[in-house]
Amino acid sequence: MKKIMVAALMASAGLAAPAMAQSDNPVFTGPRVEGILGYDHVGAGSDIDNDNGNDDQSIDGLLYGVGVGYDVAVGSAVLGAEAELTDSTAKSDRRDYTDRFGFGRVSAGRDIYVGARAGVLVNPATLLYVKGGYTNAKLNVLAGDTNQETDTAFKLDGWRVGAGVERSLGANSFAKLEYRYSKYDSSHIDYASGATSSEFDIDTDRHQVVASMGWRF
Repeated sequence: MKKIMVAALMASAGLAAPAMAQSDNPVFTGPRVEGILGYDHVGAGSDIDNDNGNDDQSIDGLLYGVGVGYDVAVGSAVLGAEAELTDSTAKSDRRDYTDRFGFGRVSAGRDIYVGARAGVLVNPATLLYVKGGYTNAKLNVLAGDTNQETDTAFKLDGWRVGAGVERSLGANSFAKLEYRYSKYDSSHIDYASGATSSEFDIDTDRHQVVASMGWRF
């Protein structure tokens, strides 16, 4: 009888170990850091007339930056918090004097994002996820017919949603491919004198397709 009980306990432990390992899911658990590179498009929202006869009232460029995060596995699901600091080469052409989507001649500056994500494993090394959170972006005002930036900037507040896939490349490294959409609905101006305007309503969209390479600790 004792041998039977011991055998049953060993069998139960053997079944519980894989289940516990799957529940813990160490591949997508813990802190992470990553480098970000991709395509950036900033333009007028749906409430803005995009047809002004000269351009599509948007700017495009290369997005680059860094991100950090922390993930917790819950069975085959993954929940996490994340933050990013990025910049962009997107800017108006120096020969373009039109009022670009309500901001004039501008270049995209730094963008701060703080949010969360939730995903599900499609296999032990691949995670599909959605994300969302707060974004604060900066548009630098360009001076006249030159490429020199002034000390005046628009600060934009909004929200971001997105979706992506993350693939484990080894014990600690990973790669991600992601699409994000940001909507900015309020702004204020920081002037060169140090003064700041009051908040005003805007309608600005941002579309980004990015790839990331990172390390998990």
